[in-house]
Amino acid sequence: MTADQPFRLDGKVAVVTGASSGLGVEFAVALARAGADVAICARRVEKLRDTQAKVEALGRRCLVVAADVAVPEDCTRVVEETVATLGGVTILVNNAGIGTAVPATRETPDEFRRVIDINLNGSYWMAQACGRVMGPGSSIINIGSVLGSTTAGLPQAAYASSKAAIIGLTRDLAQQWSGRKGIRVNAIAPGFFQSEMTDAYADGYLDMMKARIPMGRVGEAPELAATVVFLASDASSYITGVLLPVDGGMLIT
Repeated sequence: MTADQPFRLDGKVAVVTGASSGLGVEFAVALARAGADVAICARRVEKLRDTQAKVEALGRRCLVVAADVAVPEDCTRVVEETVATLGGVTILVNNAGIGTAVPATRETPDEFRRVIDINLNGSYWMAQACGRVMGPGSSIINIGSVLGSTTAGLPQAAYASSKAAIIGLTRDLAQQWSGRKGIRVNAIAPGFFQSEMTDAYADGYLDMMKARIPMGRVGEAPELAATVVFLASDASSYITGVLLPVDGGMLIT
């Protein structure tokens, strides 16, 4: 650890999935601001260009790769192109995700599978591809959700199942890789933050959820991005296999 600047990421290369909008953009920019070069991927390439411009404005290199994390071959290609262009991979932020709010008796197999394919399987394929090339001191950060540990009044069986599974995936990969490969694996469980996903909620829903949050408000994107930087940096060098809620205290109620 660099004692004077433990949160700096100079010389590191981060991969951020789902970086075309919302929190993924915040993560990519925060990592770049801390000194990392960044590879960003998503299905919407045109939106990735906006994120690229923000990263490069900070003086960092940024690689754009079109990819669907539900396709293992795409995940492998993202890592290969990152290694070839930026020189390696030392940080992975598994941010790509989708959600649904379909009653369990009406949810189709395809709807359920698509959520699992992106949120859970995509996180695994990306971690697997990065784990093959990462060296000691690397960090994988899986983006879970408080809905992997509690409910929030919406019919979200697929989403909640995928986020609960992220907890088990994180623990297992940490057990496999932290000692043998020197790769730390942790998960963040965000509470409610303004995003594309929350924009789809019914009017008044977020206000209702505030009653369950001891801090009395939804989170702000920089608060979550700062947590990503912490887990990516040497400041968290003795932390692995944990689920870190960033939820204003929601899970204690």
